[in-house]
Amino acid sequence: MRILHTFSFLSPNANGTITLIRHLSLALTQKGHEVGIFTSDFELTKKYVDSLLPVKIYEYPSWLNLQGLYLYMSPGIVSEAKRIIGDFDIVHLHCFRSLQNMVVCHYAKKYGIPYVLDTHGSLPRLHGGRGCKWLLRCLFDMFFGYRILRDASKVIAETEVGVDEYKEFGVDQDKIVLISPPFSTEEFSQLPPPGIFRQKYGIEEKPIIMFLGRIHWIKGLDFLVKSFHELTKVRDDAILVIVGPDDGYKPALDKLIKKLGLADRVLFTGFLGGQEKLSALVDADVVIQTSVYEQGAGVPFEAVLCNTPIIVSSNSGAGENVKGIDAGYLVEYGNNLELRNMIQYVLANPAEAHAKTQKAKNYIETNLSMTSGVEKYTKVYTEVTERLKR
Repeated sequence: MRILHTFSFLSPNANGTITLIRHLSLALTQKGHEVGIFTSDFELTKKYVDSLLPVKIYEYPSWLNLQGLYLYMSPGIVSEAKRIIGDFDIVHLHCFRSLQNMVVCHYAKKYGIPYVLDTHGSLPRLHGGRGCKWLLRCLFDMFFGYRILRDASKVIAETEVGVDEYKEFGVDQDKIVLISPPFSTEEFSQLPPPGIFRQKYGIEEKPIIMFLGRIHWIKGLDFLVKSFHELTKVRDDAILVIVGPDDGYKPALDKLIKKLGLADRVLFTGFLGGQEKLSALVDADVVIQTSVYEQGAGVPFEAVLCNTPIIVSSNSGAGENVKGIDAGYLVEYGNNLELRNMIQYVLANPAEAHAKTQKAKNYIETNLSMTSGVEKYTKVYTEVTERLKR
């Protein structure tokens, strides 16, 4: 089968959706499929392209990112899409509102190529309030978004939260497929030895409370910092480590940290990938995800695969994932004292926390590996293409 994945950028300095596209594409080629990725050249490097072989990259030049709507634009996007779409049996769109999706869907429909859509949590409009971004999202949906959803052969949800989001946009239940994002568990089969991250940053024996992800308001980092401030009132040895690139929120976070007098208790590392990321997760005492909204438990499950206990806010798809397999501990979003107490509990009960983590790790390796996950995606692709032939 010839499968084309599409996403607006393919930066090696990113996790989440790009990591899934990378591992899924490689796994599909190992099953004998021909796989391509249609993307912009934004932060794309030759080294990263070479690491994806035999997956073929179809790139177009980019020069604009408008209001976070992934408008990586150039005339090349149209000509390249027109040239390649007809060579594939199926297209897999990743995320929702983008110029790329508009163009790809146009040519997919023109050439009779079916497509499936996974919005990866990008469907809701209201994150951030009713400002300019909300208006742009509404306009996109009015002119393009509802048509993209209507013409999709299948839409993929990662959690029941995602299923409900599709239904709110008028998608019928029989078009929705629930697939928990698989993990390339082989990546975690040989973990770096403990202590490398601690030695690099001079942390020594202090308990490490860690966040991993982009520094964005939607990640609930103000909640985490305020809860950590409460923790410093009852113990003076812990350090908060924030791992990830700034996505516009760091100045506000720095101001809050300074206001609470935590400048010497919070460490920013910037983006870490590969073995550096694994070393960070291995050395953390607990990894915390406090997002306002999160489609699934990607980072928390990566922490579990590194044998590290997790705490997740219960208000999102990530909380649903963690609760579903009892992978860690849940707290109410915004409840500073509850999160403080939960951190204390995990640090004081390492045997219980690690037993819970090991049980969840075994489940993820058995049921959520890329090997088992690729079969679920292939089944969807096959169903869609076979239906078109009838």
